[in-house]
Amino acid sequence: MSDELWAWIEPLLPVVPRRVDHPGRKRLDDRKVLCGILFVLYTDIP
Repeated sequence: MSDELWAWIEPLLPVVPRRVDHPGRKRLDDRKVLCGILFVLYTDIP
């Protein structure tokens, strides 16, 4: 995903506050997750 496209999409995503008092898995990078979703949709992977 190009930086230009990401600059257009990023403001549309909600800001999620960091959960300091709850241990657990860290959030995945929103850009990488969106790239994965677009890859699945583009390649028609079920």
